[in-house]
Amino acid sequence: MKVITILPYRRVLALTMLFWTCVAAAVIETYEFSDPSLELRYHALSDELRCPKCQNQTIADSNAPIAKDLRFLLHQQLEEGASDAEILDFMVARYGEFVRYRPGLDGRTMVLWYGPLLVTILGLLGLAMHLRGRTQTAPLTAPSEGERAALRAKISDRLQGGGEPR
Repeated sequence: MKVITILPYRRVLALTMLFWTCVAAAVIETYEFSDPSLELRYHALSDELRCPKCQNQTIADSNAPIAKDLRFLLHQQLEEGASDAEILDFMVARYGEFVRYRPGLDGRTMVLWYGPLLVTILGLLGLAMHLRGRTQTAPLTAPSEGERAALRAKISDRLQGGGEPR
């Protein structure tokens, strides 16, 4: 029978403090919007834009100072009446196509969109050619009588000469 011990109060206190510091580290930033639809657009756009510093977080998730600036700029542009396309174009012009999680399709980003498909197709073609090449090899045949005689002669020469067959 196992006896369950209660953690000493110091451990409980330490775990509680750790939990609250994690909660305190979350991004808490509120903006007042003149229209509820602007707030919805703000959340959609902030989830679409990537933090230039963190590189794998949206500006909504990042605590970096540049993400804070981008959130403020996004709020400001929404309140000024900019469309989603205008805001995204501004951000791309300022920070490059990298700032978008789903970059647009153009000549520069075509590799991003079609690269994985192209690599998969090339890999499958290479595999097919490899497998096809393996099946087209000539089947093994038994040596002819002349080849057998030549092999026997080589073996007997080596054995008579004192050499070991290899």
